[in-house]
Amino acid sequence: MATLVTFGSSSALRFSKPEALKARPSLPLLGSLSSQLSGIKISYNLPPLKPVSSPFSPALQPVARRICPFTGKKANKANHVSFSNHKTKRLQFVNLQYKKVWWEAGKRYVKLRLSTKALKTIEKNGLDAVAKKAGIDLRKE
Repeated sequence: MATLVTFGSSSALRFSKPEALKARPSLPLLGSLSSQLSGIKISYNLPPLKPVSSPFSPALQPVARRICPFTGKKANKANHVSFSNHKTKRLQFVNLQYKKVWWEAGKRYVKLRLSTKALKTIEKNGLDAVAKKAGIDLRKE
């Protein structure tokens, strides 16, 4: 809704919202435009800006990391070298396997995701010793 207001020799055009939308208390004047040529001042009221939230926020899901929990092995950065000796970056991942290992103290199988190096270490030293050294609680799994 526009209203023309005159002050002596100058005039101003005021814009306001319809009465149905004016449920909020009085809003401050957020912006105004003035014309140098005609001397008309245009004022308008804007509602306060709401923070914009991203409509596509990714859901947080657990991700299986490519790190062995027993040995701490992780991916190695390396170069892939072509026949023309052109080098491009690549990752050499750890050989992780899902394995059910017999846990003697718990009298049951424990399903683990471990590297083949950790599997050899468990066969040599035992699951309890390797898990204790790595700080892994087998009762949770």
